[in-house]
Amino acid sequence: MHKLLPTGLALALAAPLGAVAEPASDVQALRQEIEAIRAEYEARLNALEQRLQAAEAAAAAPSPSAPVSPPVTAASPGGGPNAFNPAVSLILSGLYTRTSQDPANYAITGVQLPGSVSIGPGTRGFSLSESELGLAASVDPWFRGAANIAVEPDNTVSVEEAYFQTTSLGHGFSLKAGRFFSSIGYLNPQHMHTWDFVDNPLAYQAFLDTQYGDDGVQLSWIAPTDQYIELGAELGRGRSFPGTDTGRNGPGMVALIAHTGGDVGDSNSWRAGLSMLDAKADDQSLAATNTAGQKVTNAFSGSTRVWVADAIWKWAPHGNAVYTNFKLQGEFLRSVRGGTLDYDVAGIDRAGAYRAVQSGWYLQGVYQPIRYWRVGLRTEQVSPGTPEYGLNAALLPRIDYRPHKNSLMVDYSPSEFSRVRLQFARDSARQNFQDNQLFVQYLMSLGAHGAHTF
Repeated sequence: MHKLLPTGLALALAAPLGAVAEPASDVQALRQEIEAIRAEYEARLNALEQRLQAAEAAAAAPSPSAPVSPPVTAASPGGGPNAFNPAVSLILSGLYTRTSQDPANYAITGVQLPGSVSIGPGTRGFSLSESELGLAASVDPWFRGAANIAVEPDNTVSVEEAYFQTTSLGHGFSLKAGRFFSSIGYLNPQHMHTWDFVDNPLAYQAFLDTQYGDDGVQLSWIAPTDQYIELGAELGRGRSFPGTDTGRNGPGMVALIAHTGGDVGDSNSWRAGLSMLDAKADDQSLAATNTAGQKVTNAFSGSTRVWVADAIWKWAPHGNAVYTNFKLQGEFLRSVRGGTLDYDVAGIDRAGAYRAVQSGWYLQGVYQPIRYWRVGLRTEQVSPGTPEYGLNAALLPRIDYRPHKNSLMVDYSPSEFSRVRLQFARDSARQNFQDNQLFVQYLMSLGAHGAHTF
């Protein structure tokens, strides 16, 4: 590229001299050649400026707690027809699952959930776990785009995320629009292959359908301070549990997010936050068991507000996590549902006032004693609370049982692109049933892949 400018200048200087001896047609050809060289030079210069702006935006993100976006792909120095092709990544994931209880009967005692929610250990035996195809690229100096296509174990394909995001709003602001995982809590915005355990905690399964994603917009702001401070707000369609997709004109979901964090010396870092998600539901089908022990389907209409408090602490000797590190994290979720519950829509079909305040938490630690090997322990619990059923109080029981679970995992990662994990869990989510679960998981990352969040 550095040869283009001297070449162009030399041709520009030679053109007047050649005009004396050469015919007018040759002069015109030389001018066209100069213009072509100038256009090619400017196109390559613009491409380099886009890469520089993207690199400066990434470098401006506070350390250690600021989220890191996937790599921005701009034109390559060589140009050509592939200059603006997106970066492509593929996550291959598979499982072997062994359980002592039938996964088809899995439930979280005391929590009414739609039949479509993703809870429990999944199917027994060998299975393809969620595999993910990712695409990401810069659109221009002002926007970048990303999409993640998930292939589910049942051979269905879903769009997990497909959004654009601004890169040059300035003053710490960023706008995202499309389909994306909400930034509430700590685990929710993370893709499955980045989890430290095979599954998400019971509280996430009970109150957020394992992971909450929606179609909408998100505005976030990172304060220009030494202390990491991030604030965010989201408006969404409300298509996912605890909401329902009703096609309303207004937003069906509103979320507010606040996080802060920083470093303590050169070996410790932390982040903590508080988030709130409010979602609306209309005639949401919920599976339940009545006081006679019979299965019934109820319908809920109203709103659900989920509060999430999260905290994480990381330690690595002098900030070098390659050989030894430790991570301690925990979250507390509180769900408040209020509205109308239509009892047994296929039978009695009687509506009554409904209010349920339920909560759940988990605490986990992951320690890497030597390079490549990690061990982790997680304990968790859900409290069904004491729901108020109004006119249907005599038909639905109040459960004095707290579902809980303990998990132990060991994983081996010969590189940052591959991981094999062994996990054992003693799951007591169902009253009177203890499920011993064994998982063997592999995770393989192919192609371009961006850095993960703190």
